[in-house]
Amino acid sequence: MAGWEEAAPAIRRIIHVDMDAFYASVEQRDDPALRGRPVAVGGSRQRGVVAAASYEARQYGVRSAMPSVTARRKCPELVFVPPRFDVYRAVSAQIHAVFARYTKLIQPLSLDEAYLDVTVSLIAHPSATAIAEEIRAAIRAETGLTASAGVSYNKFLAKLASDVRKPNGQYVITPRMGPRFVEALPVERFHGIGPATAARMHALGIRTGLDLRAWDMERLARHFGRAAAFYHGIARGVDERPVEPDRKRKSIGAERTLEQDIHHWEQALPVLDLLVDRVWEACAKRGLGGRTVTVKVRYADFRHTGRARSLAAPLASRAALREVAVGLMRPFFPPEMGVRLLGVTLSNLDDGETAASGTQFALALDAS
Repeated sequence: MAGWEEAAPAIRRIIHVDMDAFYASVEQRDDPALRGRPVAVGGSRQRGVVAAASYEARQYGVRSAMPSVTARRKCPELVFVPPRFDVYRAVSAQIHAVFARYTKLIQPLSLDEAYLDVTVSLIAHPSATAIAEEIRAAIRAETGLTASAGVSYNKFLAKLASDVRKPNGQYVITPRMGPRFVEALPVERFHGIGPATAARMHALGIRTGLDLRAWDMERLARHFGRAAAFYHGIARGVDERPVEPDRKRKSIGAERTLEQDIHHWEQALPVLDLLVDRVWEACAKRGLGGRTVTVKVRYADFRHTGRARSLAAPLASRAALREVAVGLMRPFFPPEMGVRLLGVTLSNLDDGETAASGTQFALALDAS
């Protein structure tokens, strides 16, 4: 990366740091008996869900968000451990203290990942690549954990780059490499394009970055509205979003596109439970609570609808979130036609500790 920095110092230098299997790695670090064994953080009960899986577990196909019974079937030797969010938060604070030595422009995405803008670093250094290496080495020395990093000229590509050499590696995407790197990627690999949008793109014949690049702004806007400008840019390796150190989330949501359309409440309820788990854990992971619950239903013809309810105080438990979400979702069943997607969102967020009190969490968003 140093080569382009000398030629074009005005180009931004963005690092995306992502801890490797964070929750599971912390558990293996703290319990030597777990090292080298397939480990899942989460609930082991019949309706439990894997929050995070060690790399040993992933070799068997175990993944975060997977039902625990499925994970156990894939890996009979899987060891389940309950999550310890107080420990994860303490380790995260150590990691962010390392980041702060190099830049004030830090945008945390969760406990285990963040964007850093080191265009003007606090430590004089000609190379963002070397800064990323130093950060990863410091994290390893001070926490005993490994991190992967992506280095590029914008946030979108830096995040993509951090996945290339996981675990415990890093990758650089230069401005010259950017457009070509994007064109071969499936659109579902793009950060910012979720399963529902990817399915819509597939239906329109858009499967790769190159396919997306072939669409002009007007055509994209007809199908994707306000998101069209973002999609038009990332297909060309362009992303002007700044690293926002004071950025506050407005909402946390989860959606699931179903393998087959469903028609009955008995089919919807297990999916709704998974979505509630996912939203609740994401809030707990960030120390957030919320007062407004919204549910979303998308039908087989891509029409969608939803309902929302706002409460006087932030929800105090996962059970409370589930109760509200069930009450909002139940009237949509039985539907007039098949349902292809369900969603749950929690908004009107605050940064209190309400969301994490007295609750056993089953699902996290740690897919690193």
